[in-house]
Amino acid sequence: MPANLTPQYFEAEQKYREAKTPREKIHALKAMYSVIPKHKGTEKLQADIKRKISKLNEEVEQTRKTGRRHTDSVKKEGAGQVVLLGPPNSGKSSIVAALTHAEPEVAEYPFTTHKPAPAMMPFKDIQIQLVDMPPITESYYEGWLSNIIRECDLVLLVIGLDEIDPDGAVGALLKHLEDSSVVLAPEADAEQDRLDFRTVRKKTRLIINKIEMGGINIMVSLLKPVVGDIPVTAISCSTGEGLEELRSAIFQWLSLVRVYTKIPGKHADMSRPYVVKKGTTIVEIAGTIHKDFKDNLKFARVWGHTKFEGQPVEKHYELQDCDVIELHI
Repeated sequence: MPANLTPQYFEAEQKYREAKTPREKIHALKAMYSVIPKHKGTEKLQADIKRKISKLNEEVEQTRKTGRRHTDSVKKEGAGQVVLLGPPNSGKSSIVAALTHAEPEVAEYPFTTHKPAPAMMPFKDIQIQLVDMPPITESYYEGWLSNIIRECDLVLLVIGLDEIDPDGAVGALLKHLEDSSVVLAPEADAEQDRLDFRTVRKKTRLIINKIEMGGINIMVSLLKPVVGDIPVTAISCSTGEGLEELRSAIFQWLSLVRVYTKIPGKHADMSRPYVVKKGTTIVEIAGTIHKDFKDNLKFARVWGHTKFEGQPVEKHYELQDCDVIELHI
């Protein structure tokens, strides 16, 4: 019986040939196995793929036991770091491609992304870092993923409307994270959990992709018992619906404000804002601008959200997005 291998299989096979590390080879082999036609004509080939995966897993385990650990990390850049998590083929890479100038690999077979892939998303006059993470399944999760997730500012949990078992897929992902002392929640917990000093909570939003397929309400009802009160946003990378709104929402979810400065008698510098967390005060940003400004600040004037332009404000005035400040030392 002929094998009748698909173009997706040959594409995954090419990735296997190009792979340089055992982990990359395992991801490629799993992709090959997931798309290979399952019939008598491919039984020998299926067995060969399984044998190679088993051998490579043994090699990875031996490497782990000898003390050589995965060193993947992502240096934070821009105004904030946003990590995208999800099961295979949820559309994480498509979202990153749509919102940034990067060109991550996007394919129909699973496990296209096998290591963290950062890219910069422009939002008005600032940049926000998006990190496309390897897909997470019930059988695949590596501990080093948790290290990156623990340090990020926001998690986007992505699921596609074509996911066969959405509540199972998301539930498995959340279980892996909980086992690594990471809890996804509607709001961040700035401090470690008081009941367990290893546990951290990460602010999360659920992104439902591929809404052009229909059935969004059914998907939400299936996931509600799993994700609880985590807010939901629906988009389509295929049609572009909701993508620009998502770009603005990410900025809002990061709880950031942009602040511009001006020198007395001069025009404001609107080219390079200071980006700070909501709730930052005049005296706090003064110390950020120059270490001596915090102690020597007399007063400040603000243009933007005060009652009148250039209004003098006290040191503990909380800055608003797009405020222009003039510090008097």
